[in-house]
Amino acid sequence: MEAIIKVDNLKKIYIMGSEKVVALDDLSLEIEEGEICCLFGTSGSGKSTLLNMLAGLEKPTSGTILIKGCPIHKYDEVQLAKFRQRYIGFVFQAYNLIASLTALENVSLPLIFQGVPKRERDKRAIEMLKAVGLGDRLGHKPNEMSGGQQQRVSIARAFVNRPTILFADEPTGNLDTATTYEVMNIITGIAKEYKQTLIIVSHDLEIADYASKIVTMRNGNVEKIKYTLNQERGKGEKQYAIL
Repeated sequence: MEAIIKVDNLKKIYIMGSEKVVALDDLSLEIEEGEICCLFGTSGSGKSTLLNMLAGLEKPTSGTILIKGCPIHKYDEVQLAKFRQRYIGFVFQAYNLIASLTALENVSLPLIFQGVPKRERDKRAIEMLKAVGLGDRLGHKPNEMSGGQQQRVSIARAFVNRPTILFADEPTGNLDTATTYEVMNIITGIAKEYKQTLIIVSHDLEIADYASKIVTMRNGNVEKIKYTLNQERGKGEKQYAIL
């Protein structure tokens, strides 16, 4: 398969007073189209910094980032905003829903920025909410829903415009174990159905186990890469080949 993301010699240095903190240290990585990839590691390993680089939320100190052949490391803020709107979706640990909006309104919001007519926006938002099991919560606001339900709304919002790449940053960090499995099955299931590239950031091995490729990070670089058969959780045993 062709690499949809290609990172070469990526470096990110933060200046903290008189100190220099190297968050990414000449990191190189490729992620293939349709792959479910987990950036795995402990706090401070560089995984969240890498996600921010890939999503265009931060600029690298040096190195290159190609996504769909586009050099996003060179893009200005306007170009990045347009690129994210067209190709990228996000699922956050903190849900990031707008409290004054209903589930339907939260999910349809990204489509407003794409100029999609209201009738079509509502149709697509309702389809996604039904897909995540919230067809009976269309008119509920975030404070009327559980944490798991709010995260499902967040997932529906991330997928509503069928992004080419979806980033999930510690997507189950605020959820209990049972809800964690439900949410991960939803995220990975939709990504597989639409052949989307999914990049998950986590420090939890249970979450990493959902990925087809686990990129373990340490001290701002790739320590090892593990491939799996990416079978549905609980069905069969996974086989591993470590590079």
